[in-house]
Amino acid sequence: MPIETIYGQLQGLKASQLKRLQSLYHQRLPGDLITTVEFAQRLAAISTELDQPLCAYINRRGQVMRVGVGTPRQTQIPPLELPRYGNGRLSGIRCIATQTTPEAPKEAALTAMAIQRLDVLVVLTLTGSGFQRRGGGETGYIKDTYLAHLVPEMDTTKNQQIDNGFSAIPYYLSLPMSLDALSQQDFLDLVNELETEFEREFVAREVDSSQDKVLLVGVKTEKTSPQRFEDGLTELVRLVDTAGGQVLQTLRQKRSHPHPQTVVGEGKVQEIALVAQTIGANLIVFDRDLSPAQVRNLETQIGLRVVDRTEVILDIFAQRAQSGAGKLQVELAQLEYSLPRLTGRGQAMSRLGGGIGTRGPGETKLETERRAIQRRISRLQQEVNQLQAHRSRLRQNRQAQEVPTLALVGYTNAGKSTLLNVLTQSEVYTADQLFATLDPTTRRLDIPDTTTEELLNLVITDTVGFIHELPPPLVDAFRATLEEVSDADALIHLVDLSHPAWESQIESVMQILREMPVTPGPALLAFNKIDQTDGENLRLAQEKYPQAVYISASKGLGLETLRQRMVALVHYAVSNR
Repeated sequence: MPIETIYGQLQGLKASQLKRLQSLYHQRLPGDLITTVEFAQRLAAISTELDQPLCAYINRRGQVMRVGVGTPRQTQIPPLELPRYGNGRLSGIRCIATQTTPEAPKEAALTAMAIQRLDVLVVLTLTGSGFQRRGGGETGYIKDTYLAHLVPEMDTTKNQQIDNGFSAIPYYLSLPMSLDALSQQDFLDLVNELETEFEREFVAREVDSSQDKVLLVGVKTEKTSPQRFEDGLTELVRLVDTAGGQVLQTLRQKRSHPHPQTVVGEGKVQEIALVAQTIGANLIVFDRDLSPAQVRNLETQIGLRVVDRTEVILDIFAQRAQSGAGKLQVELAQLEYSLPRLTGRGQAMSRLGGGIGTRGPGETKLETERRAIQRRISRLQQEVNQLQAHRSRLRQNRQAQEVPTLALVGYTNAGKSTLLNVLTQSEVYTADQLFATLDPTTRRLDIPDTTTEELLNLVITDTVGFIHELPPPLVDAFRATLEEVSDADALIHLVDLSHPAWESQIESVMQILREMPVTPGPALLAFNKIDQTDGENLRLAQEKYPQAVYISASKGLGLETLRQRMVALVHYAVSNR
C-alpha cells in the first residue's frame, strides 16, 4: 500500500487537492508536542479549501501515518492495523481532526477515540477563512481547539463518560482553548502518566490471564422466538463456562436476517469493539455458525479473536475426549470444521480444482496445508469406519445372544450418567457440566420382572448428550457413537425437569432422533431431577406427559417405577422387532 494513500471521502477531489493532502505525509512533528501551530494551521487550511473535515493520524515519533477525508468515525484505523492494542496501553497514535462546525466534539468522534485507544484526540474548529502569511505558512484558519483523551476508570471524579446505552467509557474533554495553548502542552508527559495509570488498573483487574474473557453476541432473527433466543444465550453461557471461559457481558441485536458480511450491522460491530475494550474481553463468541469470511471480517474490524457456537462445542469435546475412539472422532470433527477456514479466498480460488490457471508444478503453502488436512481427514474417516464396524459387530453379538438393549438419550446434562450409575452400581464419570460424557458406556443390568418373577437381563448404554442445533461436523464424526442409539431395541429419553427450557430440550432431542438415518426404537420419557423443581412445574409436566416416569436419579426417587416401566418397554420392543 502506498505510503501517501488518502483515506475516506474522496469523491469530487481534484488532483491538486489530493496532492496537498499527500504533502501532509512529509510533515514531521516534535515528539514531545501534541501538535505545532504550523501543522495545525496547514491542516485547517486544506480542510477549509475542501469544505470537508480532515483527520491526520500521527505516531509517537511525530510521523504522519494516515490522512483521511472525513470525521474520526469515518477515517478510523482498523483495529488490526493499530501498532498497539490492549487495556494496559494506548495505541501510540494521536489524531488531529478538523471540524467545520464551531462546537465541542460529538460522541461519535469520542467513541472512535475509545475504539482506537488513541493517545489523544485533538479537534480544531474552523473560522471559515484564513490567509497565507507573507513569510510563508497559513494562519487564521482555526477558531478553537479541544483536547480529549481516555482516562482510567478509577479516576472519573473530574471526567465525563461516553455513554451510548451499552457502555460507559471515561474520558477527559477540555474546554475550548487557543491553538497556542494547545501547542505548548507536553505530549510525552501526558501519555506516560496515562499509560502508568492504565497499566496499574489493568494489573488490578487481571485475575487469571489463562482464562478467556468472553463477550457474547446474540442475533435474533424473525425465525426465532424470544424465549428460544434467550434460552440459547443462557445455554451458550454454560457452554463457554464448560469450555473454561468467563462470560463478562452479552450483547443482542434483532435483525430480519443476518448481515452477509458481518452477521450484525456496522454500528453493532463498532459497539462490540468498544464494549470488548471497555470490559477487557479477549474473545468474541457468536450464538450462531459463522462463515470463514464473516469471521475474517469481524476480526479485522474488532481486532480480537472471533469464534462461533460450533467452535466452542468442539473445544469442549476436545477437552472431554478420553478414549482413543473419542479423540479420533473429535479430531475428525475439528479438521472438517477447520478445512474451509484455512483461507478467506474461498474454494473458487483453489488451485486444486483443475482448469485454466489451476495447473502447474508448484502449489502454495496454503494448498500444501489443505492437502495434508484432507489426507488426515481421509485416514480418520477410515478409522471411524473401522470403529463403526467394530461396534456393529459387538451389537450383533449381543443381538445373537438375544440380550435386549436400551440406550439412554437426552439433552446434555440431563443426568444420564448418574442414572446409569444408580441402575447398574457403576462409577461412570458424572459432573454438573455440559457434555461430561463423550464415549458411550455400556453396562449389563438385571431387573426383576414382577409379573413373571424372573430376572430380565438387558444391556443399557449411556450416550453423548444432545444439544439444540447439534453442529453437522459432530453429527458426522460421531455417527459411530450415535448408531448405539439407532440400533438399540428401545430408548429412555431422560429430561431435566429442573431446567427452565425443558420443553424446548425435548423438542431438540426429538428432532435429532427424527433426522437419524435409521428410525430408533420406542422410547420411554423419563423426567429427572424432580427434587430440584417446584410443584407447579411438576404438575404441568404430569398433565402434558401423563405416560412419562418422574424420578430423581441422585435421590433415588421413582426408580422402582422406572425399572418396571423399562421391563414393559423391553417386552414391547422385543415383540415388535
